[in-house]
Amino acid sequence: MQVAANGITLEVEIHGDAEGVPLVLIRGLGSQLVHWPRELVAGLAARGYRVVIFDNRDAGLSARCPAPGIADGADAILAAIRAGRVPPPAYRLDDMARDVVGLMDALGIGRAHVFGISMGGAIAQILACDHRERLLGAMIVMSSARLRGARLAEQLVSRPLDREDFIAAQLEGDRAWGSPGFPAPETWLRDTAARAWERGADAAGMNRQLLAILNAPDRRAALAGVTLPCLVIHGSEDRLIPPEAGREIAALIPGAEAEIIAGMGHVITPALALRIVERVDRFIRSRGGAGGVAGGVAGGEGPRDADQTPRQ
Repeated sequence: MQVAANGITLEVEIHGDAEGVPLVLIRGLGSQLVHWPRELVAGLAARGYRVVIFDNRDAGLSARCPAPGIADGADAILAAIRAGRVPPPAYRLDDMARDVVGLMDALGIGRAHVFGISMGGAIAQILACDHRERLLGAMIVMSSARLRGARLAEQLVSRPLDREDFIAAQLEGDRAWGSPGFPAPETWLRDTAARAWERGADAAGMNRQLLAILNAPDRRAALAGVTLPCLVIHGSEDRLIPPEAGREIAALIPGAEAEIIAGMGHVITPALALRIVERVDRFIRSRGGAGGVAGGVAGGEGPRDADQTPRQ
């Protein structure tokens, strides 16, 4: 379904108990809600959570957000990077964090746990720093507190592709950055890529997200002031964002838990999903005193405190 959030429209799906503890999953660069393994979403829903998944702005069925005068083509971005300049963004990761808050408002969710991967993990960090009153806890997965080199632009800039080339690129991405200890079946990768293509693969939109990442400030100082329960998950085999980046986030946030999963790369595969479900559920249940609600903010209502233990 489509909801209005932060002045744009977002495509959203909700799974699980409508009265369950809200858990919002935030995707990474250029990916869509269909990239979440069914085993992950269904597994969390089976543990009693109200699982919210959505397409970020500029991805899937959500709104496209170009800005006048902002270049979002691969050649223009790479030319600027190679000249030592970071092109300006159409929007910032802070805007994408406000998209999540607006989504929660639209769904009547006062406070929620957030689970963000890669770029979504950066958005989860911003939510923990700047929107603490709306969160129960934050799970920051395969992410970093700071940009680690312009090589990201060279690796991740996107060009328009036809359907078959798009699927081939997704397969190549898994070979480069996947989770070797939890390999994904090629049939799943192909099917997921085909669904993403049909829903709206968009090179320019992905590049606008990339520019938001490249223009993001260093978050290390802000993370040191976070008082929210946080869990950092990273893969020992992550070849895109090294596990040291996850360890750094966990060291910065007071009281944060950390887990480096052997064999995990930069993709949550169906085989890895159950491991993630168990770890997330254990973290949330162990922080049962964090407070929070499934209730909302509609009509100006603020967050209410309530039992946050997931329903069985």
